[in-house]
Amino acid sequence: MTDTTHTSPLRKGYASSRFGQLHYVESGGGEPVLMLHQTPRSWTEYLDVLPLVGTRYRAIAMDTLGYGASAKPEGPHTIERFADAVGDLVEALGLDRFHLVGHHTGGVIAVEVAARFQDRVASLVLSAAAFVDDEKRDGGHGSVDHVDPAPDGTHLRALWDNRRAFYQPGDEAHLTRYVIDALTVLDRVEEGHEAVRRYAMEPRLPKITARTLAVCAPDDRFSRPSLAKFAAALGCPTRVLSDGHVAAPEQVPQEFAGIVMEWAGRG
Repeated sequence: MTDTTHTSPLRKGYASSRFGQLHYVESGGGEPVLMLHQTPRSWTEYLDVLPLVGTRYRAIAMDTLGYGASAKPEGPHTIERFADAVGDLVEALGLDRFHLVGHHTGGVIAVEVAARFQDRVASLVLSAAAFVDDEKRDGGHGSVDHVDPAPDGTHLRALWDNRRAFYQPGDEAHLTRYVIDALTVLDRVEEGHEAVRRYAMEPRLPKITARTLAVCAPDDRFSRPSLAKFAAALGCPTRVLSDGHVAAPEQVPQEFAGIVMEWAGRG
């Protein structure tokens, strides 16, 4: 396992895009590793991972278009539009070749980005990404994060309760960051999940040329079944983390960072 005992400081920045400014945070230098978060989160999902990966690489975590401090355009969110914004950031930062990591919604966006950029993506880590097929699209999933704003503020507790089961005692800081992120997009908090369920993934998978690894936390029952599907579709290896749930990058950051660096370093 890669040594993750040292860390690298964080640097924040903005890049211009066709949608407006895109916010990103980076750490370290060298080969770029671009990380995409789940929705409705922000770059802070990788708060503890960035400085670890930054000890060896130029670790970059962007705020997905419409989330965090990135531009929030009108119109429906789609995986394709999210990927458009990622592409604009890649060009603005001059990333001629880069490693790509995506978690949950970010993993689905990473599929689209890898299909577009092909040989420019040096390696790909799909973390708890949903395999979007007819079963996923037609599954009749209910809302994940939706709450109705209440005059007495009880919707704040409702946001907390929506995801409390995904966290363990001691994870309160992580859950607080989720609530903060969700509040910034409260009127559109569910749209990232809806965009995932509309995405036509199957024709995009054959276009991926990057060396790919699919990983998932052991308690993430939503995503574990997708590992076998990605393995079958991409011929890629899979790995189950030692611990964690939906918030794996926050719950096991050293292990997560180690896997990212190990996989990137195999090239």
